[in-house]
Amino acid sequence: MSHKEKLLVIIGPTAVGKTKLSIELAKKYNGEIISGDSMQIYKGMDIGTAKIKVEEMEGIIHHLIDIKQPEESFSVAEFQELVRAKITEITSRGKLPMIVGGTGLYIQACIYDYHFSDAPSDEGFREELESRAQVEGNEILYQELQKVDPLSAERIHPNNVRRVIRALEIFHCTGKTMQEFQEQQRPGLFYDVALIGLTMERELLYERINLRVDQMVSEGLIEEVKQLYDHGLRQCQSIQAIGYKELYEFLDGRVLLPEAIENLKQNSRRYAKRQLTWFRNKMDVKWFDMSVAIEKQLFDKKIAEISSYIEGKLEIKSNT
Repeated sequence: MSHKEKLLVIIGPTAVGKTKLSIELAKKYNGEIISGDSMQIYKGMDIGTAKIKVEEMEGIIHHLIDIKQPEESFSVAEFQELVRAKITEITSRGKLPMIVGGTGLYIQACIYDYHFSDAPSDEGFREELESRAQVEGNEILYQELQKVDPLSAERIHPNNVRRVIRALEIFHCTGKTMQEFQEQQRPGLFYDVALIGLTMERELLYERINLRVDQMVSEGLIEEVKQLYDHGLRQCQSIQAIGYKELYEFLDGRVLLPEAIENLKQNSRRYAKRQLTWFRNKMDVKWFDMSVAIEKQLFDKKIAEISSYIEGKLEIKSNT
C-alpha cells in the first residue's frame, strides 16, 4: 500500500471565518495554503471574491490565486490537476499542504480518487454536437443540457461549449447526469485527509454576510466590477460569480444600485445555505461551530479544539 500524502482541508460557507482560522493553523503546522475557491483564480477580481490581502497572509504562502484572466474558462478537471501538483510540491518541501475554500465540487474532485478520463465517450456524438453548435448556436445545446442535467447547466456557462458538450455526452452514454456518474464511481480518499468544516448559527452567519457585502462596496466593489464591464467582458464564466452578475445588472441599467446590492446580499445568503447542504451531503466532514469564537479568548479555545482533532487525525505535531 502506497503512502498517502497528508492534507488539511478547511471548508465552510462564505463569511464563516475560514481565512482567519487557516492562517493560524498554517503558522501552527508549517503549512502552505491552496485556494479552494473557483473564482479567486481570476486576476482583477479581488474584492468581490473576498480574496485574501497580502497583509492578511502574515507570511503564509498561498497558491492558485490570480492564475487566470477573467475571460478564460476553468474546469474541475484542470483544478484537480493543478491542486494535486501543488500538494506534491508543498509536501516535498516538508510543509503541510492545506486546501481552504468553499467550492465543494472542486475540492471534492481533488481529495477523492476521481478520474475524469474514466468517463465514457462517444466521438461521433461529440462531433455531431460540435457541428450543431457551429450551425445552430451554443444556446440550443445549453437548453438541451438544462432539460437533462439542470445541475450541470447551473454550473456551466452557456458559452463554455466544450463543457456543455461533455455533460451531454456523459448523459448520452450513461443516462446519468454528470454528478450521478461521479457519485457512482464511489472513489476513496486520495490523501490522508483531515477534513474540517466550519459552521455558524444561521442568523449570525447571515448578519456577517450582509456586513461583508457592505464592506466590499465601501472598499470599491462597484469600481472593480465596472472595470471588467468597461473592458467588454460579458459572456464569461467569471462574470457569473456572485458579486459580479448582480452589479452587471445595475451597470446594464436593469436595476437601481440599492436593489443590486440587496440582490447580492440575498444571493450570497442563499449560496451559503447551498454550500452547507452540499458539504453535509457529499463529504465526510468534522464540523466545528464558530458561532461563539468571535472573541479572541473563545477563538483561541476553538483553535485548540480543532488542533487536537488535526493532530489525532493526521498524526502530526504543532511547531508552536
